[in-house]
Amino acid sequence: MATDWRSLDEQYIVPTYKRLPIAIARGEGNYLYDTDGRAYLDLFTGLAVNVLGHSHPRIVQALREQGERFLHISNIFLNPPAIRLAQRLIDNTIPGKVFFSNSGAEATEAAIKLIHKWTKAEGAGRSGIAVLRNSFHGRTLGAVRLTRQPHVYQDFPQPDFPVYELDAEDAEQLRAVCRSEKPAALLMEPVLGSGGVVPLSEAFLREAEAICREEGVLFAMDEIQTGMGRTGRLFAYQHAGVTPDLILFAKGVGGGLPLGGVIAGQRLMNLFKPGDHGTTFAPSPLSAALGNAVLDELLDPAFCDQVSDVIGYLWGRLEELRHRLPEQLHALRGKGMMVGIPLNVTPEEAARLQQNLLAAGFLVDVTQKTIVRLLPPLTLKRADVDRFIDEFARQLTALGTGKEV
Repeated sequence: MATDWRSLDEQYIVPTYKRLPIAIARGEGNYLYDTDGRAYLDLFTGLAVNVLGHSHPRIVQALREQGERFLHISNIFLNPPAIRLAQRLIDNTIPGKVFFSNSGAEATEAAIKLIHKWTKAEGAGRSGIAVLRNSFHGRTLGAVRLTRQPHVYQDFPQPDFPVYELDAEDAEQLRAVCRSEKPAALLMEPVLGSGGVVPLSEAFLREAEAICREEGVLFAMDEIQTGMGRTGRLFAYQHAGVTPDLILFAKGVGGGLPLGGVIAGQRLMNLFKPGDHGTTFAPSPLSAALGNAVLDELLDPAFCDQVSDVIGYLWGRLEELRHRLPEQLHALRGKGMMVGIPLNVTPEEAARLQQNLLAAGFLVDVTQKTIVRLLPPLTLKRADVDRFIDEFARQLTALGTGKEV
């Protein structure tokens, strides 16, 4: 008798997520397989976590090698895998130091405390953080305070520090808020992920950095979803040639295991003292070892060339589809392997489309109720793109006619 995983999930696990009706048994390459043996092209990758797909040889090797050494040590000992990972992150981003956490939300909490420490050390008269409307920075209480989505922060208690909500691409509003309210920092996602996969223009990022420099405000990038090669560069801010004071990272860095943190630039890197912040588990030696395996791949020029080729092919096929079906698919947004597809459908139709794609063997996300979000593995192949686009076109056409495929 087959196990009824759905009923057991409903019985024993707190319902903080709406589940899709499949139980996963294993993953291999760009595919997930359920307990009935059905295969699904994974275009969601655990919400941008599995950047190298599933059971990648480098990941499996690192998992085995580090697993045979040790899984956990206290932070009172030197941690070679973590030290090596921190050094490589710094070498490929900005001069500074790394604080490791277990998740993106924890990275946000660390950033809040670090920004506060900076106001005491250098930012006298400044307080609070400016963020963008419809941004998402996590679900813990400090992170929820920065998240600008009412359905997320609801009526949970709010930590008592100022937050200033700005419109994306409005440099004059940013300048006015910096001068009138004197925030300590500006925190932005280079691509608003949960907010609808909305990329900020490179021109706006450069202008925002210039305003922060002129007004004495810290310039911080939330790269939790956009980082680790997701947009075609190691971090998305690098497309614009700007230099953040603070970079938040997580998701893809741990190769599938929990890991996150902040890269603190030279103005911030020495502000945390022993006891100011900490965590029992981060940096996990195992997660750090997998992080090094991820960087081994992402920093390989040959791999980067393959990723660039498939990114171009994916966007080309999507543009063809947009021209073929303009009534259903009126726009494309995003950058690299981070795609938002706003649809002219109702939320109910979008949910049905997601279920129909699932039944056809394709796992996609829907955000903001009617935007299909694709977060494919960087190992995606042209053949994978063709399979998805062909099925997506069939499903969109059927949706437009009211027929089931």
